[in-house]
Amino acid sequence: MTAVLPTPAPTTTRRRWAGLAVLAASLLVVVMDMTVLNVALPELTADLEAGALAQLWMVDVYSLVLAGLLVPVAALADRWGRRRMLLTGFAIFAFASLAALVARSAGDVIAIRALLGIGGAMIMPATLSLIRALFPDARERAFALGLWAATAAIGGAVGPIVGGALLSAFSWHAAFLVNVPLMVVALVAGRALLPESRSERPGRVDAAGVLLSVGGMVAAVYGVKHLGKEGVDLTALLALAAGALLLAAFVRRCLRQDEPMLAVGLFANPVFRAGVLTALVSSTVMIALLFVGSQWLQLVQGWSPLVAGVALLPMALGGLVGPPLAPAVAARLGARNVIVAGLVVLAAGLLVLWLLPRPLPYAGVAIALLLVGFGTAALGLASALIMGAAPVHQAGSAAAVEEMSYEVGGVLGVAVLGSLAGLVYRGGLPAGAAPEAVESVAGALGTPVEAAALASYTDAFGVVGLAGALVTMVVAILVWRGLPVDVDVSGGH
Repeated sequence: MTAVLPTPAPTTTRRRWAGLAVLAASLLVVVMDMTVLNVALPELTADLEAGALAQLWMVDVYSLVLAGLLVPVAALADRWGRRRMLLTGFAIFAFASLAALVARSAGDVIAIRALLGIGGAMIMPATLSLIRALFPDARERAFALGLWAATAAIGGAVGPIVGGALLSAFSWHAAFLVNVPLMVVALVAGRALLPESRSERPGRVDAAGVLLSVGGMVAAVYGVKHLGKEGVDLTALLALAAGALLLAAFVRRCLRQDEPMLAVGLFANPVFRAGVLTALVSSTVMIALLFVGSQWLQLVQGWSPLVAGVALLPMALGGLVGPPLAPAVAARLGARNVIVAGLVVLAAGLLVLWLLPRPLPYAGVAIALLLVGFGTAALGLASALIMGAAPVHQAGSAAAVEEMSYEVGGVLGVAVLGSLAGLVYRGGLPAGAAPEAVESVAGALGTPVEAAALASYTDAFGVVGLAGALVTMVVAILVWRGLPVDVDVSGGH
């Protein structure tokens, strides 16, 4: 059992849901921070005179650090205290955001983003572990995780709106500084409302395991990112090979230990596997849709970042409805039926993009976004299955795996489906197009191939929808076949 340290009435209904509000709000800030920089990057680049390589690292270092540290930080939190780790993450996130005031170079921003990645790695898995501790009842926990999933979906869609609004009134520094008061409030409220919890049987935090897991995750994520940006080359292949070898060595090491740093044995449970697979594909297609869709809205439709962000709100609206309702529907119709139905709705929304007439009407795109957001009901149930399938003392490992699914899914969405969009776009350009037009839609604006470029990128948006729909349907079939018929939201039978 997880040891819960004495706090004033930590398990009363009011305190549980107030604690969930703190966890959800902190997650919202972290998820928004992943997308706000994309809006602020042009102004930031111009102000700091950042080159192409510096821009790449400003964007990528956050996810590289976060992904690399998820496993060791979650294992350390099991031993050190999950609330303590969460509050420390809040403090680091606030400090790093405040440091933007003194940033004078691209290197400063890269260091700030790396520090934000450290704070994010402390916050994200701790939120899931603490939800597991706050809500021992499986049904309540499923609803709480549905709200958690809704928060993640809303954060991804609201981030560009917040970024656009801030940049329309302030400098790029505001994209960082907005985190400070929010994290200070979360720090005070978390200290007052959240119980401390630790694992009674924490995994070993051994130096070799840390090196293998961090090195493997960073190399794998970097390899996928490089593959998406530069195509197949020696750097990408070497990074992917190194990542695979290091992670394989880490898994082998964990399997040989009685109390490993990451409980990889959880993957033997088909319920756990189905939850992870659902989280992975949901994150992949949602991030790809936000990435390609935001560019379509700004470059093809010609809308400002703020208006484009507002245009993405149907996804947030669907995400606000689907995940919280899913547990109650699952209790009546069965978790397997509802999680597969969520994936099918998600695929249907993506398929709409492919089936719409050209040029794409925004009304049709809004319907597609709404369906995708509603389909994230599968994501909320996936969280309940992942956390419910793990024993209480392995909640940290389950949370780390789930967060890795989201992080890796986001990287795959941009790298693989984003690259597919680029491939289709370039294939639709007329022969002899200028290099800048081949490089991006922005480079084609104002050139003789502008009309062809806009039409080609619209086609690319539709192809991304088709590819995402096919992948999601394959996963839906695998989940249908892998999940027991009588599985419930606690992960049991």
